[in-house]
Amino acid sequence: MTRKTEEEVLNAILRSDPYYFVQRCCMTLNPGAPFLRNWHIEAILHQLDRVRKGEITRLIINLPPRHLKSVLVSVAFPALLLGHDPTRRIICLSYGADLSSKHAADFRAVVQSPWYRRAFPKLRISRVADSDVFTIRRGFRRTTSVGGALTGLGAGCFIIDDPQKPIDAQSQPLRDHLNGWFSNTLMSRLDNKETGSIIVVMQRVHLNDLTGYLVENSGGWTVLNLAAIAEEDERIAIGEQRYHHRRAGEALHPEHESLATLELLRRELGSEVFAAQYQQSPVPPGGAMIRRQWLRYYDVLPERTYRTKVIQSWDCASKEGAQNSWSVCTTWLIVDKRDYYLLDVTRGRYEYPRLRQAAVALAERFDPTAIVVEDASTGIALAQELKEAGRFRVRPVPVDRDKVTRLYVQAAKFEAGHVYFPKSAPYLPELEAELLTFPQGKHDDQVDSITQALAFKAFGYDATLEWVG
Repeated sequence: MTRKTEEEVLNAILRSDPYYFVQRCCMTLNPGAPFLRNWHIEAILHQLDRVRKGEITRLIINLPPRHLKSVLVSVAFPALLLGHDPTRRIICLSYGADLSSKHAADFRAVVQSPWYRRAFPKLRISRVADSDVFTIRRGFRRTTSVGGALTGLGAGCFIIDDPQKPIDAQSQPLRDHLNGWFSNTLMSRLDNKETGSIIVVMQRVHLNDLTGYLVENSGGWTVLNLAAIAEEDERIAIGEQRYHHRRAGEALHPEHESLATLELLRRELGSEVFAAQYQQSPVPPGGAMIRRQWLRYYDVLPERTYRTKVIQSWDCASKEGAQNSWSVCTTWLIVDKRDYYLLDVTRGRYEYPRLRQAAVALAERFDPTAIVVEDASTGIALAQELKEAGRFRVRPVPVDRDKVTRLYVQAAKFEAGHVYFPKSAPYLPELEAELLTFPQGKHDDQVDSITQALAFKAFGYDATLEWVG
C-alpha cells in the first residue's frame, strides 16, 4: 500500500469512526498522555451520533467529572458535525466565560490541525473571532456563557456543558434563574423548533438542577446516566444493536478511577456530594423525610447485657433471584428500651438457598433476641424455615402500610436522637444516601429494613412479641 493510499484510508477512518476520531483529538490536545479506552466513551458517542443523524433532538448526559465529557461533547462532536456539514450552526455554552473559552480553544486546536484539514477538506474556515469559528459555508461554532443574552443569536444545535457551578446550584434563586433562562431564552433561539437539537452534559449537583428540572417538566429527553459505581445491573447501548452489560458494584472506568479510589473520594467528599456528582443521584439538601442533622453516630458500642436486646430485621427481595432487587438484614442493639445502635448491614441479591444460608449465618453470629421478617414474598418462606429450625425466635411482620407512612411513623426516633450508626462502617455512605433521599431515591430496601426494626418492640419478649407503630 502506497503512502498516499495509507493516508486516504486513515482519513476515511477518521470521518467514519467517531471513537478513533476522539482518540486523535486527545492526542492533539494532550500529546504524550495515554488514551484510556473504555465502553462509556462508546455509549456517549452512540447517543451523540443519534443526534447527528436526527434520530433524537434532546439529549442529557450525566456522568462524573474527569471522564472526557467536555472533549467528547464540546470539542470533538462539534468538529465532527462541521467536518461533515460545514453549514451547521452550533452554539456551545458553559457556566463561565473561562470554561467556555477553554473549550473553544481546544476546538480550534483540533480543526486547525493538519490531520483534521486532510480528513475534512470540506470544512474551510473563513474567520476566527475571539472564541468563535466561522466557515465559508456560513456555519459556525460560537461560544457564550450560560444565562447570558442570546439576542441576535440562533443555532440548529445548542450544547450546554456544565451549566452551573456546584456551589451555585445550592442556591434556589440561582437554580430558578438558570431553569427559567433555559425555558424562556434558549428554547426560543433554535433555528427550527422541530429539528433543532439541544445537548446537556453535566454532573448532577442538586435534585432541582437543570437535569432535574428538564426531566420533571418536559418530555422527549433521552437521558444517559452513568454513575461512578453501578448501583444495579445495567444494559447500556454502545452502538447499533450493541450493548455493554454493566454489573452492580462496577466502577465506570476502573483503569482511570478504581473502586478503591472512588471509595476514598466518597469518604473525602461526604456521601451527599459523592451521591450527586459521582453517582448522579443527588441527595435533597439536609435530607428529605429524615434530616441529616438528626443522624447520630457512635465510636464505641455500649456493652451487651441482660438489659439490652439484639434484633435482626429482614427485608427480602420481591422475587427469588431478582437481579435488580436487594435482600437486606439490619442488626440492632437496643439499649434502655429506646436507643437503637446499628451493628451490621448485610445486603445482597440472593437466590433463595443463599438467602436462607445468609439468614442462618447472621443469626448464629449475633444470637438475636428476635428475628423479624417481612411477611411477604420470599420472606414468608424464610420465616417459616427459620421457625422450623427451632433455634431462632422469629416473628413474621405484616405489611399493612405503605413505605412512606412506615418511615413517617418512625421519624421521631431519628429526630429525638435515639438512632445511632457506626461512624466508620464501610456500608455507611450508601446507607445514608438511601435514607436521606427516601422516597425519591433509586432504592429503599435498607430503609424498609430499618423502619421494620424501629417499629418492633423486643422488650418483654418472654411475655409477648409486639408489633407497634
